[in-house]
Amino acid sequence: MDPGMDPAGAFPVLERELRAALAEDERRQREGEAKLRALRQGVPDYGQFREIVLASHLKPLEKKDRLGQRRNVLWNPCAAPAETAPACTVDIPQELDQLPGTAAEFHRDWRRCLKSGTEKYQFLLELGGEALGRIFQADVGFGLLGEFLTVLAENIHPGDRAAILQILQSLAGTERFGLNVALLSQAEKESSQDLFRKLQSRDGQAAGQGEAHPMETHLEKETEEERTVVELMKRYRVS
Repeated sequence: MDPGMDPAGAFPVLERELRAALAEDERRQREGEAKLRALRQGVPDYGQFREIVLASHLKPLEKKDRLGQRRNVLWNPCAAPAETAPACTVDIPQELDQLPGTAAEFHRDWRRCLKSGTEKYQFLLELGGEALGRIFQADVGFGLLGEFLTVLAENIHPGDRAAILQILQSLAGTERFGLNVALLSQAEKESSQDLFRKLQSRDGQAAGQGEAHPMETHLEKETEEERTVVELMKRYRVS
């Protein structure tokens, strides 16, 4: 909260931040319980494990909901009828009213507002590595790391190399990062390998294209970025 903010206007801000923090704590606890439940059930593969965790927000109908008078209540509170207008309509992430400042707000925008890989890619770049590292400092939500790697790999453009490396560095500094990497699916691991392969290619190294940097400065930047790529490959377990 801004120290210079009018006290009368501070309460709505504090209330919004508190609600977001509580929602994020509830999500983390819910997903943690789902992971333990999946392990106790001895699910045979990662796909089923992932489905159990991602569906942890679903609540089964109670007996009073199943019997008697029909009620117009959705079993899945996150679903919406086909005729219902989407929660957000954006062409590009920059058209969002406000970029997220918490993990709960990020999840809301990522799931509801962004429909294509291109939108999600632009959204990640718009936020940048510093903001993403701050939002997910406690933990990158289950399944998100793999989605990030897939989106980046499928949409990387020449000139975005430095921004993507900053994003990867920030995510690698979050809590339980090693566990999230270990839980990547095979397809997500392949996307990670594809992303780093593109970052190492000549096309991916076009970050300075069109910029009038002295040759020595440009070479120093390339050398530093190459070292960063090699280090990140170790962190992301890419061989």
